[in-house]
Amino acid sequence: MVNSSAKPKPKTDPSLGQSKFMPKPITQVEDTGLSILWLQDHILKVMYFEGFLSGFAVAEKIALPFSGVVDQILEALKREKLVEVRSSQMGLGDGAYQYAITGAGIARAREALERSQYAGPAPVPIENYIEACELQKRGRMTVTNRIMRKVLSHLVLSEKAYRHLGPAINSGTSIFLYGPPGNGKTSIAQAIGNLVLTQAMYIPYAIYVDGQVIKLYDSVNHRLAPEDGVTKRGTGTLRTGMRRDPRWVRIRRPFIMVGGELTLSGLDLVFDDVSKFYEAPYQVKANGGILLIDDFGRQQVRPRDLLNRWIIPLENRIDYLTMHTGKKIEVPFDVLIIFSTNLPPKDLVDEAFLRRLRHKLEITDPNFDHYRQIFQRVAAAKGVEYNDQGLAYLLQEWYIKRNRKLRASHPRDICDQILDISAYLGIEPTMSHELLDQAADSFFVDL
Repeated sequence: MVNSSAKPKPKTDPSLGQSKFMPKPITQVEDTGLSILWLQDHILKVMYFEGFLSGFAVAEKIALPFSGVVDQILEALKREKLVEVRSSQMGLGDGAYQYAITGAGIARAREALERSQYAGPAPVPIENYIEACELQKRGRMTVTNRIMRKVLSHLVLSEKAYRHLGPAINSGTSIFLYGPPGNGKTSIAQAIGNLVLTQAMYIPYAIYVDGQVIKLYDSVNHRLAPEDGVTKRGTGTLRTGMRRDPRWVRIRRPFIMVGGELTLSGLDLVFDDVSKFYEAPYQVKANGGILLIDDFGRQQVRPRDLLNRWIIPLENRIDYLTMHTGKKIEVPFDVLIIFSTNLPPKDLVDEAFLRRLRHKLEITDPNFDHYRQIFQRVAAAKGVEYNDQGLAYLLQEWYIKRNRKLRASHPRDICDQILDISAYLGIEPTMSHELLDQAADSFFVDL
């Protein structure tokens, strides 16, 4: 049961939970774990798309340091007459030179683009990514009753919900939330997500596997975490005296939500036949954090098939992804999975499947006292004048007489109706009988 009038933003911890992992600095080409030929092709692709670029700009585009890495690659490309220096700015060093791709460079860039059109930050070898995941594991959280009540303070929940949610979060494995719609299952999951958003971790922009690139960083689903002394420009990271590998980005531990659009193919590597590189699936993007599967059971794929997909990751904490070549790769699975559904569990899966989900919690309809608390909070937040007499009238006329079930989301929706109607009539938004009747008549539909 939820008061959804306001969803508090996670409080920012300046330290953001200092990670045990720090990407090692790069001082030479060998430190990248990538071949110099691959890096040459990568720079040529960037220059093919961008035209004229300074050495510093090239370094920013591919997220590698200029000194000791990009300068060496550009020098090799110059010797092979694949790029040339067009202009320079005196006193600013070699990095200020303006480079242009030559005809021979364009031909080689086109050959490289036929293999892959990826031209972003240089990827990190998958071995380095796996090592980073191991060093940045969430581990078992230690959520106490006090912390839970603070995190969920904007919600109105039963004591049973508090007793079950804390241990479920501490397990770090899987949670199955079920119950009627409109009672706050998604809001509860998002509040749990706020717990992980106060911590930070490093992920690479992209991963390198056998000549293929898997794009991992997602500006939609990943939130950047502040890092002292860093200036962000574009996709690159600039820092005076960079002391870590700039191919990594510091983010808040992810909270990713997917709904009815989820398919089995979305849980494997997604290969773009045009751009010829991969997009990481949801569970890989959520590594180190939480993945919420909302509206479970309403996906186009059968619930049984979807749960089958999670059996090995949930039990072994390892996931297997398939490349378009048929090659299987193994990646860590450090994700708290939350399933949320409005459908009865018996209509979705059998007992054997439910047994694999560690914690099951039913989010029930609010009682009258909880409904009143929610209505008071929502009315105060939205500027609707609250009174108990109006609420008693609403409950009697529109719930009890009509045998209608209470829902935790109804106070928000009814208050919104009151605001819309009062604005149209040019009157104050109150809980008068007339406004309540008009609001309820406009909102409720008998099914």
